[in-house]
Parts: sequence; C-alpha cells; structure tokens
Amino acid sequence: MADPKVSSLSSFVWSIADILRGDFKQSEYGKVVLPFVVLRRLDCILTASKQAVLDAESSLPDGVDDATRDMVLFGAVGGDVKVYNLSRFTFDTLKGQDAGQLHENLIDYVTNFSSNVRDIFLDKFLFTDQLKRLKEGGILWNVFERFTEIDLHPDTVSNIEMGYLFEELIRRFSEISNETAGEHFTPREVIRLIVDLMIANDDAKLTGRGIIRQVYDPACGTGGMLALTEEALKDFNPSIRVELFGQELNGESYGICKSDMLVTGHDPEQIAYGNTLTQDAHAAKHFHYMLSNPPYGVDWKKYAETIKDEAAEMGHEGRFGAGLPRISDGQLLFLQHMIAKMRDDEAGSRIGIVMNGSPLFTGGAGSGESEIRRWMLENDWVETIVALPTDLFYNTGIQTYVWLLTNRKPAARQGKVQLIDASGETFWKSMRKSLGSKRREIPDEARDEIVRIYSSFADADEEVSKVFDTTDFGYREVRVERPLKLNFQASDERIAGLADEKAFMKLGEHERDAIEAALHAMPDELITNRTRFDDGLTQTFKAAGIKIGAPVKKAIMSALSERDEDADICTDKKGSAEADSDLRDHELVPLGEDWQEYVAREVSPFVPDAWVDETHRDASDGEVGRVGYEINFNRYFYKYVPPRPLEEIDAELKSLEAEIAGLLKEVAA
Repeated sequence: MADPKVSSLSSFVWSIADILRGDFKQSEYGKVVLPFVVLRRLDCILTASKQAVLDAESSLPDGVDDATRDMVLFGAVGGDVKVYNLSRFTFDTLKGQDAGQLHENLIDYVTNFSSNVRDIFLDKFLFTDQLKRLKEGGILWNVFERFTEIDLHPDTVSNIEMGYLFEELIRRFSEISNETAGEHFTPREVIRLIVDLMIANDDAKLTGRGIIRQVYDPACGTGGMLALTEEALKDFNPSIRVELFGQELNGESYGICKSDMLVTGHDPEQIAYGNTLTQDAHAAKHFHYMLSNPPYGVDWKKYAETIKDEAAEMGHEGRFGAGLPRISDGQLLFLQHMIAKMRDDEAGSRIGIVMNGSPLFTGGAGSGESEIRRWMLENDWVETIVALPTDLFYNTGIQTYVWLLTNRKPAARQGKVQLIDASGETFWKSMRKSLGSKRREIPDEARDEIVRIYSSFADADEEVSKVFDTTDFGYREVRVERPLKLNFQASDERIAGLADEKAFMKLGEHERDAIEAALHAMPDELITNRTRFDDGLTQTFKAAGIKIGAPVKKAIMSALSERDEDADICTDKKGSAEADSDLRDHELVPLGEDWQEYVAREVSPFVPDAWVDETHRDASDGEVGRVGYEINFNRYFYKYVPPRPLEEIDAELKSLEAEIAGLLKEVAA
C-alpha cells in the first residue's frame, strides 16, 4: 500500500481484529470489522448535521409519504449525501452512555438509518447478529471504543483512500481465511491502466459542457473500478456528469459499494445485488464505458440451466447467442453480457476487461469459446489486447490480459487488432514487500508508456506492439482422411480376441462355439484384401450352416484384422475408399488462403493417398472446413534465445566439478 495514511489506518483497524480472537473464527473477522468501518464512516459524515436532521424530522406533518420524508431529510444533511440517521445517538454520545446499554443503543442507532442504509446493515452485513455475538462474548465495548478513535470524515480520509482501505482490509481477511481476494477487487494500478486506455482517444467526445457518461461494472465488488473511472473523467473534464452502475453478488462487497455511492452523491439504486449472469438488474440499460475483472476459472454449473435457456430461446437477441464457454470458466459470459449493453448511437461504447489467458485460445474450431471470439472479431469489436506482467494480483501470479473493445472504431483501426506485450521487465517493478501473490506493480511511467504505444497504433514499437487484420486470427479446420488398409487372418491368436467383442459376447455359448469352430477351419493365411476375406468368411459360414447378424459379423472382421500399410485399400459398396478414423487429421488453413491450394502444398506431397472430407463444413457459412479463431501471444512475440555454446557449458561443468572435489577434500580432511 503506497499511501502512508491508508497503511496506518489499515494497520490500526487490523489491530482491532485481534480483540475478536477466540470469540470469532479468523474467517469471520471481516463480518465484524468491515461493517463497523462503514458505520464509523457514516457517523463521521452525519454527526455535523445530526441536530438539523432531528429538527427537520420533528417538523414534518403527520402522514407524510416516505419519498417526501427522504427528500426533506437528505436536504437537512446537505451536500450530495443520500443517507440520514434519526437516532439521537452518535459514536461520541454512545461512548458517554452506560457500557451495559451499548448493545441496545447501537441497535437503536443502526435501525434508525434511512431505509437505503438500514437494509445494508440488516440484510447484507447481518450486523445485528454480529453485535449480539460481540455482546455475548463480552467484547462489544472494547471493539466499539477502538473504532471511536478513528477519524473517517471525508475531510480526513477521501473517498479514494476509503476505497484503498476497504480493499486492503478485504485482502487481509481473505488471506487469513484462504478465500479469493481477487474476486473482490483489482490492484489500483491495473484499474488506472484500463481506464486510461478506455478514454485515451476520447478527448473530443469528452470535451465541453453538458457531457454525461454512464459507467458500468457487472462484477463491481467494492466499486473500485467505478470510482477510479469517475475520478479520471472528472480530472479530464470537471464539468462532466458521471453516472455509475454496477451489480455485485458478494453481500459484503455490495454493502460497501452501495454505502460509497450513498455518501458520494450517486444514486445507490444503480448498484444492484445479485448474479449478473442470471438476474441482470440493468436489462434495459446501455452504457458509454464498461469495465470489469470477472472471476477467473470459476464454473457456472450452479446456474447453467438459466444461461442455456436464455441462449436457446433468445439467440443473438439475448446476451449469449454467440456461444457458451466450457462450464468450468465463465469469463466470456461476462464479456458477452457487456457487449450486449453497448450503445447503438454516435458515441458508442468502450469496454475494458481483464481476464486470464484462457479466453484467448481455449477451445478449437466450432467450440463455444472459438465461436465467441469469431463473433467479436467478425463484428470488428476487438480493438486492442494488452498482455500484463505476472504477479500483479493479490491472489494469483498468473498472466492476465486487458481486452479493449468498442463498436465505434476510428477509420484507421477498422478491421485491425493491436496486440501489446507489456509483460516485459520495462513495464513493472518489484514491490519492497509482497502482498499475498502480488510481488510486482506497474509504475506510473510504465502505464503512461503502454497508453502511448496504444495511442500511436503503429508497428514502430514492434518489439512490444503488433497490428493484425482481424482475419489473421482465423482459420479453417479442414478434415484430412487417409484410406483404411487392413490385413485379415483366421489365426488362433486373432480368433481368441473375439472374446473381447461385445456383440460376440452377447451370443449363447453354443453359437459362440460353432462360430469359433468354423473360423478355426478356415485356412490360416494372411489376406490383404478385405473383399476377398469377406467372401471366404461368407462361404465358410454358409457351408457350416451358420447365420450371423451384421453386428456379429462386424465384431468378427474387427477381431481378425490388423492395420497394414501394404494391404489393399478397403472400399465401401460404391467402390470409394473408406477412411481410417485412427489416421484422421485436421489441418488449420489460414482464412485468407484457399484450402485446396494449402492441401496441395502442405499435405499431398507427404501423404499422396490423403483426401479432404468435404462433408466436414462450417455451420455458419456452409464452406468446407469449420472456422475457428484463436489469439496466440507467444506465436507473435516469441523471441528465440540460442543455447549457450557447448564449450562454455563444458567449461562451467568442469569448474563445478573442481569446486565440488575441493569441498569434498576439505570434508574428508
């Protein structure tokens, strides 16, 4: 944590958790401390207007409706704050009360918040349950008294600093309870990079007065991405109006985010609780900017039925018409959801999302992942993908990638995709102290350099930036078949293999014995023509008076055959060569190349008897070969490092041997 103030606050609040030791499990510390931090923050904000609110409430006429009451009391609080408290208590006055009454007084204080906050404490934080446990453990006063020592007024701790504080606490609590901190928040330097990239080329659109921008995060956590996007937009144009929207599944994170919206003047109802993928709370909305860090590698099995039903019923009119990724990873579901919310107007929309490497290349042609990539690239929405350094996140050291998408590409970028490899040493620095798995960070100057490379949109920085046509990532998966060649022999060994064939095993013992006896009577010679052997088999069974069905005959032919490159080609009833499924292969033909020319050059010279199965066609365009898309960063940015000369390696080995021998001599002495 770079900010000394936030570090100091975090350490102090963290020390309060020690009081809980013994009465609460470590995994439960956050359920007490986080709502207390929110409560103290609200108390610091509302104390100055406490009497004005109470006076305004007492002057309201009987029977006034809730909307009018809220409007009057929000006005009494003043500023942009959309919360009030009608209890006579504050933290300061509670401290002066009888310690034995603290639990009852705190319940009065919490339940007298305006309904938008009261619901957070009662339904999401379940705070009254925690207060009861603190009372029963005899530590309620100790915890409360320590929180009164913290000044969390916005004049002392800004909204951005509060965001840092919440995220640092969540990281610590998640770490000690082995939970996934990365599901709650993203490192701030990564968010700033995404935001800077999203608005880098929007200068003209954001300049002037009367500008309104709506920002959305479908997995908003504590609201860090939303807050930093607003900060960046306001820094660029102080007169811009920023409306924030989000949805969050984790109750505690939702409570923190909604509380932040309440005290910063945003509409708290625009932050929804629930599962974005199954209960889209903003179904009718479209947004200018969307950004997210969806959970990596988290399966969607629990709600798969709902998603599959939407995909089947609504197709491209819904959110998941392009395809469904494998059940073990739902990242591309979030991305499709965001694309469905792009604005279809002159301003258009821009999306920034950070994901791991799986969405780039997982799944072959025709798979859900490949079809989603195809849909995005063929619609020309993908603008840039940036490979980030490893070890940036608190809960994982894996490589991550920032995707930038838009439905309003400038003319120069149309039909193009820029790949930026910002994973090298020039784009990160080591942290003095690791935070979980986070050992590196992106410094400001490196972030500025990435944004400059993106804005330049050129191959001038070809070591780290390359521009491709969207079709460069596509291919046709052409199925290549080779003929089936088998030899046949009615040998004792092969006849014994019949016992493993299911169709043969289903026969009665008498039938099996008769068939085996007839086969043993056949000449024990190697036959390299299937038709010839088949004719001989038919005559043998006819002479023996044995009638067999097609499944049994197939089992016999299978048991008595072996693949043989020197055998004749097996043919079907029409005389066409039969394909050997074990030799089947697939060639990935670049989209820009004719598959026939490719096969003539890359396949036929090496396997002259191979042919292309022209019935293997793409479901969308009907052409030969299924279309697939993948984006392989390693292929485009691989740098060959030649091995060291053998002489150098040999010299090093001899030096090490001499050193070891010297050490052994010292030990022996």
